[in-house]
Amino acid sequence: MKLTVNGTPHEVSVEEDMPLLWVLRDELGVTGVKYGCGVAQCGACTVTLNGEAVRSCQVPAADLEGAEVTTIEGLGTPDNLHIVQQAWEKHQVAQCGYCQSGQIMQAAAFLSQNPNPTDADIDDAMSGNLCRCGTYPRIREAVKDAASMLQGA
Repeated sequence: MKLTVNGTPHEVSVEEDMPLLWVLRDELGVTGVKYGCGVAQCGACTVTLNGEAVRSCQVPAADLEGAEVTTIEGLGTPDNLHIVQQAWEKHQVAQCGYCQSGQIMQAAAFLSQNPNPTDADIDDAMSGNLCRCGTYPRIREAVKDAASMLQGA
């Protein structure tokens, strides 16, 4: 199977039912994507697949031929952070950090679809990403700030 991960083409030979999460972590060594629950309930494994946020623990390898996958490693660089990463840093969102790559990927995908969200829009879009540290108010503020930066405000 051929797919592109963070702009780099790859060819992998795996079982068709292997989840994208394990293709990324075990086959390609992309470890920014985290295992949380394995049943798409926590959002720790969120990546974008062809531009849409997905739970990588539930996407079978059979669906990946020709796919474009972006993980936290491909969103920005240390010298050129994505706007959402900049907002996360500015608002000091992360505590333990385990869920944050999934949170950031969800937020980036959401803002690409809705660059001018309300608080309710943000809460709805981010509701499937759990944070055991409870940083939800800072997450909302960071997403609002990122939206403002995207609009040049």
